[in-house]
Amino acid sequence: MSIKYAGTLLLRSVMVQRNILRGLSTTSNDSTTSEKPPLLIERLSKKHEGIVQIRMNRPQTKNAISKAMLESFCKAVEELKFDKSARVLIIRSDVPGAFCTGADLKERRTMPAEEVPKFVDRIRQLTSNLASLPIPVIAAIDGYALGGGLEIALACDILIATKDAKMGLTETKLAIIPGAGGTQRLTRAVGVSKAKELIFTAKMIDGIEAERIGLVSRAVDDKSSVPYAFEMAELILKNGPIATKLAKTAVDVGSQTDLANGLIVEQQCYAQVIPTQDRLEALKAFSEKRAPVFKGE
Repeated sequence: MSIKYAGTLLLRSVMVQRNILRGLSTTSNDSTTSEKPPLLIERLSKKHEGIVQIRMNRPQTKNAISKAMLESFCKAVEELKFDKSARVLIIRSDVPGAFCTGADLKERRTMPAEEVPKFVDRIRQLTSNLASLPIPVIAAIDGYALGGGLEIALACDILIATKDAKMGLTETKLAIIPGAGGTQRLTRAVGVSKAKELIFTAKMIDGIEAERIGLVSRAVDDKSSVPYAFEMAELILKNGPIATKLAKTAVDVGSQTDLANGLIVEQQCYAQVIPTQDRLEALKAFSEKRAPVFKGE
């Protein structure tokens, strides 16, 4: 796919769209300005088969996380955990200028005090479940990714942002702290000192700075990062699905321990790819000078 791939119109022509909100009531904020639900899951077909999109769509709040949106997001991730046809997940926004601006503060003000920690805990569960998905997850960040929105992005494996995107854990401005994994995942991404600077000051940074400090893997000079996320996903699709999943396990688990134990994790993951049919197919395809056809077996 070309970097200048037209994206949305062509992609939607091959999408199989499914509303994951059947039977789930939404707040009036989610339905007053858009016929679409606040979040959609879409499975692509044909040459993009295996790519799944989660698309956020609350334009009136710049994708602020409402209770309805949060529940639909949690259900989508739980469903994908057991979806054998899913190979790569892209999380993106349908709202120009915003990835996700964190919790819906208007809704938060009406929430009883005892409900707030439950809501935050549910977001924390979402980011943990998102991070533990067995497939690669790509965040395409256009516009603002603030508070819980950045915490969702931090739970992804690969972050791609536009150069003018705005990112930050801004919770201390509201006299709270990041509560959905931000203090931990940001620290692992950029180091202790830089994480403290960004959290203590509630500073927002653009995509250029985010790439420089290692918060995102790539900052693109374009209006949208979505075509680049699809380009990345297509590169992943070409590779062995079992190998990709085990590589993710090796990196995630190994990075949380010392080198000696990390090497043991790698060895154990490598042992699991040896008996696969995909490995034999790769060797056969190499000898026959053709592209391999992987089946995840």
